[in-house]
Amino acid sequence: MTGREKIEAAFTPEGAPTGAAEVPVAICYEDIYIRDHWPQLTDCPWWYCDSPDIAHQLAWRRDAIQKTGQDWFRLPLFFSRERRRDLSIDVRSDGVYRVDRATGRAERLEAPRIGGGLIPEGTFASVETAAEIDARIAEPPPFDAQAFAASGRADLAEALLAEIGSQLYPIAHIGSALWSTYSLWGFGGMMTMIATRPDLVTRACERYLAWNLYDVQVAAALGARAIWIEECMTDMVSPADFARFNLPYLRRLIEAIRAAGMRSIYYFCGNPAGKWEYLLDAGADALSFEEGKKGFAIDIEDVVERVQGRCTVLGNLDAIGILQDGSEAELRAEIARQIAAGRRNGSRFILSIGSPVTPGTPVERVRRYCDLAHELGS
Repeated sequence: MTGREKIEAAFTPEGAPTGAAEVPVAICYEDIYIRDHWPQLTDCPWWYCDSPDIAHQLAWRRDAIQKTGQDWFRLPLFFSRERRRDLSIDVRSDGVYRVDRATGRAERLEAPRIGGGLIPEGTFASVETAAEIDARIAEPPPFDAQAFAASGRADLAEALLAEIGSQLYPIAHIGSALWSTYSLWGFGGMMTMIATRPDLVTRACERYLAWNLYDVQVAAALGARAIWIEECMTDMVSPADFARFNLPYLRRLIEAIRAAGMRSIYYFCGNPAGKWEYLLDAGADALSFEEGKKGFAIDIEDVVERVQGRCTVLGNLDAIGILQDGSEAELRAEIARQIAAGRRNGSRFILSIGSPVTPGTPVERVRRYCDLAHELGS
């Protein structure tokens, strides 16, 4: 079975069949992994990741995919053909620039920074009225599939699908509506608004959901087969507030993903205690959780016991204690334990890690994790 076939099987009610290499394996947030391990993954210059040249984009992706060995990949949205005609890369003695020939503007590019950068000052504003929310979060335009195809923004995705789409499973990412309010107010502001201005939280969630639904159509047009729904920090709101401000928008997003012919993977980052009923009622095709390393435990066996085969489960192998710091024997044993738990979910299971690969985890170790999963899953 190809990686794509294994993941497709894991999403079926019957689960992956018993046979050769049937358990699929993935890492979450491969963009973070690539950013933090660029020199180990490819010999291509770092600025290829910002290049408007499809050949450059394909070159570094081929290297990263070959060295990682996982069974899915994230589909990229790319520059339109019109923009690509105007853009070029200029490598100068003082840096690398992306030049817009139409305007003459030269944008200096920055090499990927291990661990990411700081949130720029002024990112979070004082948004305290419905009008201010509407001004910050404009309504999306109607999605025009024909115009989108004609624009060429799917050209890179189409090239990747032609090259590896029959072997690997293509996914896209979307942040949930409530979690997206973090980008509006920051953590403290988000929590304060939930407690004091529920009307504004509802307004913001409706606006973000509109963009979620637009992005679902974009993902479908790119050729994605599943959408990873990211959810962070909402474990810190009460169950009642979760049901009020999160669940209705999650359900509408999941329904839209299903209506577009794709699968949904709901990644709940944080402690699920007190919210299990809502997490299952959201109706996602798959649930994914982080590993328990923040003062709470999320054991894969407990997850499977709660799910009872109602949806696909993603593994939550510890990205630090096992993948980064564990011995070979510990890695092998935990992969085997996770796979055994997945089989108890009717083989509706995809082995994954609970959080992104750390900068200190070698590329060879990630490949070993994927190879062991394929070996032990057969």
